[in-house]
Amino acid sequence: MARGTFITFEGPEGSGKTTQIEHLAAWLRSTGRDVVVTFEPGGTKIGERVRALLFDLAHGEMTARTELLLMNAARAQHVEQVIEPALTAGKLVLSDRFAESSLAYQGFGRELGLDVVEPICDFATGGLKPDLVLLLDLDVAEGLKRNRKLDAGSARTEATKGNRFEAESLAFHQRVRDGFLQLAKREPDRFVVLDATLPPDELEAGIRKAIAEQLGLLP
Repeated sequence: MARGTFITFEGPEGSGKTTQIEHLAAWLRSTGRDVVVTFEPGGTKIGERVRALLFDLAHGEMTARTELLLMNAARAQHVEQVIEPALTAGKLVLSDRFAESSLAYQGFGRELGLDVVEPICDFATGGLKPDLVLLLDLDVAEGLKRNRKLDAGSARTEATKGNRFEAESLAFHQRVRDGFLQLAKREPDRFVVLDATLPPDELEAGIRKAIAEQLGLLP
């Protein structure tokens, strides 16, 4: 059996990853693809417990190194329990964030540096890398504004409303965005940068086109 395909969605806060991944999964399934949708931090029972710690506003004293290690503890479980078994079974895996988020958030945002973050991510993932990274890019202030509107309209659950990361300064979020863009420039064959300010249907069309062109998955 051929190994499956691994596609991840990355981007700053409020870039619309969750909505687009749901639309893509539904469309791929309509074409007969066996699709697994997952997310980070989380995706497993252990990951969900770690996610609660990471996102809780009450844990403002959490250090950058602790954050990095917790993220990757959840990731290691996620890879072994969910992602690798699905890929081995020949499935198409879509993940809302993966190791590139740690490179951007802890490497650039927390300023730990890629030399510190990359080896830890490589250990947690066992060297697994996505076949394609879809980076949904937008201005950080606009992204945070979008999330506040979703919160006001109760469109997000209590678990996803204002968290430790969203509460960070604009400077932090700008470093994260800049980090994502630097990662995309470093690996242009694996990243596709998409304008997340486009109307949702246009963004969705761009995502489908990227998958067709980069991976040859679709006619």
